[in-house]
Amino acid sequence: MEIIDATSTFATLGSPGRLAVFRLLMRHAPQGVRPTEIAQSLDLKQNTLSHHLAALEQVGLIRHQRDGRSLFYTVDLDRAGALVAYLVNDCCRGRPGLCPALPETEAAMTRPYNVLFICSGNSARSIFAEAILNDLGAGRFRAFSAGTRPGTALNPYAITVLERAGHDVSGLRSKHISEFEQPDAPQMDFVFTVCDAAASEECAPWPGQPMTAHWGLPDPVKATGTDAEKALAFARTYAELHKRLTGFAALSFDQLDRLALQHRLDDLGHI
Repeated sequence: MEIIDATSTFATLGSPGRLAVFRLLMRHAPQGVRPTEIAQSLDLKQNTLSHHLAALEQVGLIRHQRDGRSLFYTVDLDRAGALVAYLVNDCCRGRPGLCPALPETEAAMTRPYNVLFICSGNSARSIFAEAILNDLGAGRFRAFSAGTRPGTALNPYAITVLERAGHDVSGLRSKHISEFEQPDAPQMDFVFTVCDAAASEECAPWPGQPMTAHWGLPDPVKATGTDAEKALAFARTYAELHKRLTGFAALSFDQLDRLALQHRLDDLGHI
């Protein structure tokens, strides 16, 4: 990246509003977000958001694509990576005190991988993921789940689906994310958001720089119709998560560097 490009890009991110939009899109990356959802999450007026999106797109940090009648904005990860590389390698000259290296995936873990699934309510999707991975992992993973909204409870339909699939539900409970932000909480190796609402919320960086990805799924709690139709929505969500987590559990972590592993995690969010 040339200094002129870097200057204009840093200047664009110098606006709190534009930086907030970029950070929100980064939490959803590589998936796209509709402008209406961005505006709602950040409490921005539509015309203000339009100015921010246009400025970010002009310097190449984001791009848009149309899917039918819907417009989606995504981060241009290559451009964002070039900006970070310019700051680290050119401005900071790669000094380790300023730019500590990201931890490499350990070839031989002396403990199971800790994996946290986050949703807004921790009543169905993240609970599904916790139960599925703990059973699939066979001691290789320790799965946890949490919600960003306080005072939630396990959904009865979700419990029924898990029981019918043969999972032990006796130890499952709804948990708030603050439980995993305590000093004595397990350090996570992977953190996944499984609903768009959770991905859009502000969250401090996790200690230890765990791998992250967004695996957004429709909320089965919002399903309408008969009891059978509602139950079917939960069963479908369970099946989608089971497919993704089967792929995740089969990854050869000791044979993948962080970049290759990140691509695999992002790809799993689309199956």
